[in-house]
Amino acid sequence: MQAHEQAGWLEAAKRAMQIEARAVEQAAQRLDGNLSRAVELIVAHPGKVVVTGLGKSGHVARKIVATLCSTGTQAVFLHAAEASHGDLGIYAPGDPTLMVSKSGTTSELLELLPFLRELPSPCIGILGNASSALAAEMDVVLDASVEREADPGNLAPTASATVALALGHALAVALMGARNFSPEEFGRFHPGGHLGRSLRVTVGEVLHGPGEVAWAKPDDSLKQVVIAMSRHPLGAACVVDASGRLAGLITDGDLRRALEAHDDIRGMSARDAMTAHPISIGPDASLFEALRAMEERASQISVLPVVNQEGECLGLLRLHDIYRS
Repeated sequence: MQAHEQAGWLEAAKRAMQIEARAVEQAAQRLDGNLSRAVELIVAHPGKVVVTGLGKSGHVARKIVATLCSTGTQAVFLHAAEASHGDLGIYAPGDPTLMVSKSGTTSELLELLPFLRELPSPCIGILGNASSALAAEMDVVLDASVEREADPGNLAPTASATVALALGHALAVALMGARNFSPEEFGRFHPGGHLGRSLRVTVGEVLHGPGEVAWAKPDDSLKQVVIAMSRHPLGAACVVDASGRLAGLITDGDLRRALEAHDDIRGMSARDAMTAHPISIGPDASLFEALRAMEERASQISVLPVVNQEGECLGLLRLHDIYRS
């Protein structure tokens, strides 16, 4: 396998992603009041949204359904080819329909329109051709047109599928805002998996409490701190005052830096090595909030002191504990 061949493949892959990224950006620039009208139309109805499409557009429609359901909007997928063979029974009067089509001329979707008018079912189209026969029948059209597909022959529905999916996600996110959909609700819809658990489980449920944590007073010798951290190897020691309020935190990294900076640490105290006023978290916070506090910062941290409203230190939470839980 020649190096120049590999370089060509890599360049083609990069170019494909750039074409798709540009297509999504152009679709974002085209967004207008139609998106707001689509949101209003869906929110006004207490029932579900029926999402339909065929072929690759059908696969996109299925993913849009999954995103809607997980973000507070009830939705079901209707296979366009099966609809007229009994699956139209999925509808209740007033259920909005979201149609996904690249060409806007999909015959199976056009054949659904008389039934949808009878229900009635307001129709929203994510369409690659805003001047198509299907577009003319929609109550709202979201323009999913693209300049070209991402493959060299401009054939495979690559950029067009990406844009259609991005518009579906944009609609779902807008609906989250319209419904004031909260992280707690998201957690209830995701009881399985790491994300769901991290939204439902609180810091207080998994923290390492007093008997598991290395504790120190500000005037304790650094040697005492090292001994305590060796007995309770959680990666840090909590430095507290006489009333148990958090005064500082000494991590393994703080100890290494103290040793690098001083030839003799025997005269040093916990106060000399600790980080005063460290980042902390409350026991009622979710593990998701704790993870964000640890990772969404310039330098990531792997351990958090847990402090109640009175400033009393309750223990430690490690990054490892979040993933293990």
